[in-house]
Amino acid sequence: MLTYFTTLLMAAPQTQEGAQPANPLMTFLPFILIFVVFYFLFIRPQSKKQKEHANMVNALQKGDKVITAGGLIGTVVGVTDDIVTLRFGEGFKAEVGKSYITGKISGEPHVG
Repeated sequence: MLTYFTTLLMAAPQTQEGAQPANPLMTFLPFILIFVVFYFLFIRPQSKKQKEHANMVNALQKGDKVITAGGLIGTVVGVTDDIVTLRFGEGFKAEVGKSYITGKISGEPHVG
């Protein structure tokens, strides 16, 4: 294994005297391209998803049917700055932080 690496090092092109050093931009270009790809594949879509979730949570109204992070499905009966009051069944209400609302369920609001 050591002989393999030694062979690779010996086969590497040697710089000649008087040769110009590599351009720093060309040295970092692969890292810059990798960052750009990561930005468009991971960072940008995630921030877009966070904005959509924040808009959805801020637009909650009474009668909306939502699902929580714990998987509970309830109907919104009250909304304050950070807390949403949900009705999960007859006579059972609970206060949930807005950050724990994962989605709004489309369809008719639950009346009952």
